[in-house]
Amino acid sequence: MDFSLYIAKRYLFTKTSNNAINIVTIIASFGVIVGSLALFIILSGFSGLRTFSYTLLDSSDPDIKITSVKGKSFFITDDIKQIIKKNQSIAASSKVIEERVFLEYTDKSEIAYIKGVEDNYSKITQIDAVLSQGMWLDTAYVNTAVIGRTIAIKLSLGVRSYGEQLQIMVPKPGTGFINPTNAFYKTEVQIVGLYTGTEEFESKFVFVNLSQAKELLNFKENQITGLELKLFDATQAFAISEELQVKLGDSFKVQTKEQLNEVFYKVINTENFVSYLIFTLIVIIALFNVIGAIIMMIIDKKDNLKTLFSLGATVKEIKKIFVLQGFLLTFFGMIIGLIIGVILVFLQQKFSLFMITQDLAYPIEFRFSNLLIVMMTIIVLGFIASKIASSRISKEFIER
Repeated sequence: MDFSLYIAKRYLFTKTSNNAINIVTIIASFGVIVGSLALFIILSGFSGLRTFSYTLLDSSDPDIKITSVKGKSFFITDDIKQIIKKNQSIAASSKVIEERVFLEYTDKSEIAYIKGVEDNYSKITQIDAVLSQGMWLDTAYVNTAVIGRTIAIKLSLGVRSYGEQLQIMVPKPGTGFINPTNAFYKTEVQIVGLYTGTEEFESKFVFVNLSQAKELLNFKENQITGLELKLFDATQAFAISEELQVKLGDSFKVQTKEQLNEVFYKVINTENFVSYLIFTLIVIIALFNVIGAIIMMIIDKKDNLKTLFSLGATVKEIKKIFVLQGFLLTFFGMIIGLIIGVILVFLQQKFSLFMITQDLAYPIEFRFSNLLIVMMTIIVLGFIASKIASSRISKEFIER
């Protein structure tokens, strides 16, 4: 066994005659344990929160969306259909029509977006999985719609309340004098379903059949505002979007789910990084106790160091003893903290110990990447702290 490592282990696991040093060492170990535990829990919590947030986007946005660069709508041609059909990475596609509209129900009104979708739209997103009431659009029924929970609350609108229908209005295009009595295209729908999701999504869309949206907006055959795609492998979305962009040309804008929600993704990732920095700072503060414990140990063992030096140990070897002692102190503290953290993560996943609402447990996710991040952070900072503490040792200090 290495000489310095042997002495370092003896110093770490053997009590000294000075109780103050023993207490400081215990406090330092406890600080490393708590710091490692907190950092791992926070990273696991944000991993779970990120995954949970991304699953919400699975119900609101497709893997890839194609829109027109100029104007709100475009015509889907045979060439576009062939490009989509020949791409083996695309599992399904759906034409959509979106437009901002006015909603009226009894004496209340609201501004939202109508979204006309094809029958296969539930294959593009998981919208049917987030229905809290009612059902998804059914071709067996005409003039039906599915709306967000926030819109329903604002309009005091119930599902399948077979009274007054929801009125959808869109301003007629054109210039010049506007007749206020005939300024809108109108349609009426019966609400058959209520969906949930992010606050923005819940307050944005009224889903109707594509044919009804086309009729409301007086769109021509094959005229749409967007084409939404579902991929077999969503992780390849960026590469596939780049490929489609080249084939479709500059007249179209091809966006992935991440690009459609760029601000949302940035906020989530920034919060995760800032939290990591904050808790790393807490770990750094805790490691000051390690520096203090090592310095006190150096002072207490000064006579022993003089003996080792007289027996032929070099100053570098003596410094190495306390570098290894500090490293081992932080390493074992980190291992204990991570073991406790992993147990708590699995307990939360299994038994839902902490709840956000009565029915929703706080999302937390175990990832090996989080383990590696914590281990690298603690090991590097622990080594630096040990080097700082051992830098006190010199030939003059030993011989004094």
